[in-house]
Parts: sequence; C-alpha cells; structure tokens
Amino acid sequence: MTLRFLLLQAREPNDPVREEERLAFSQKSGLVLDQIDTHDLLQGPPDWATVRQYDGLFVGGSGKFNISDRSLPHLEATLGFMRQVADEGFPMFASCFGFQLMVKAMGGAIVRDEARAEVGTFRVCLTPQGRQDELFRRLPDCFDAQLGHKEHAAHWPASLIPLAYSERSPYQALRVPGKPIWATQFHPELDRKTNLQRFQRYEDLYIQVFGEQGYQEILRQFRESPATERLLADFVALVFGERP
Repeated sequence: MTLRFLLLQAREPNDPVREEERLAFSQKSGLVLDQIDTHDLLQGPPDWATVRQYDGLFVGGSGKFNISDRSLPHLEATLGFMRQVADEGFPMFASCFGFQLMVKAMGGAIVRDEARAEVGTFRVCLTPQGRQDELFRRLPDCFDAQLGHKEHAAHWPASLIPLAYSERSPYQALRVPGKPIWATQFHPELDRKTNLQRFQRYEDLYIQVFGEQGYQEILRQFRESPATERLLADFVALVFGERP
C-alpha cells in the first residue's frame, strides 16, 4: 500500500513557498509529490474524517503568522487539533511552526525574542534524552541544521520530551512520549540551497526585522547540513517500515 501524507501549512494563498515546502518535504522524506496533499491552516484545522484517509501528517513553517501574537486564524481550534493528534498518537513530523504549535498545545509557552533569532545554519546538539530516542539517536551528538525563526519555546511542558538544544534556544526538538510524533524547531526538510532560497523569498520581511546590514550578514553564514537531511526519511522508515 502506498503511503499518503497530509501537509498542514500556514501560508497565504499567493505565497510561492507553499508549493516549495511540499516539494521539500517530498524530497527529504523519500515520498513522491503525489503522496503528499496539503491543507491550509488559515481555514482552520482539518477534520478527522479527512485526516484518517492519510497515514501520517507533516506540519511546516509559516510565513507571517505567529503564535505569540495569535495572528494565525483559528488558533485555538488548531491547538485543540494538535492535542488530539498527541492523544491519539497519530503519526506526525512537524517542523518550525509545527513544533511551536505542539509546544503551545501541550501547555508550554511561545515568546517572540528577535535578539535570539536563528535564521540560517546553526549548531544543534542532542540532549541525553535525544541520544536515547529511537529516531534522534541516528544523528551525531552535535550537527548543523537549517533554521528560520524568531519565536522560541520559553516554558517546556512536562508532557513532552526535549530532544535537542542550541546555544540560543534551549528547546530544538521534541517527542510525544511513546507515540510516533516528533517535531523540530529546525527544518530537516531544508538544506543550504532551499533555506537560502526561502530566506531570500522573505527578503522584505527580514530586512524589516534585522536591517539591511543584518540581512547581508545572515546571507553569508548559510552552511550545508547533511546530518539532518535523512531525518524525515528515517522517520518514515521507522514508523512505517520500508514501504515507499
């Protein structure tokens, strides 16, 4: 049986990153594009009759939408949906905004802190729990990862396992205990080329935040991140076996 995934996206209809994100998840997970459908979170979370037609969920980043200012439409409904995903143990891998949604849904706090923003390539290290996790133990103890966020997990919910951290952000990855659900603040669906492309897509937004000089400095520090580029494919293989 061919696997089918639903990718939840929080991006405006005319945002070209919508299709680029779907392609990125396809390339890094080993699934073909036809195996990944999308759902627009700006219209609220998907209904469970729809979700149960799929084998698993991906959650991507967001364009201009945040949790700290509650700018995502239907935020409470989406948080409730994430709690149900956790309760049911429905297979999911979420990155960036999806990570923040899960932290908030499970009782944590998300704050905006531009002074600690991570945009580009940063060093991430595993926690002791991460080194024991059946998926994350496949990673080196420390590795380069692609990031693009200004919001951080400030209070960690006891119901989630912290798997990784960075110098600027103490929470970089999570696991719902005993469930096939992982999430990362970093972007395992991206590599240097695609993260740089996304950064340039949002040039105006980033110049507003960091200024022209800051934007140019960030441009120069993107690096390759080979260790994270197998994480999504390893997730699919671990949860579903070797089925394509």
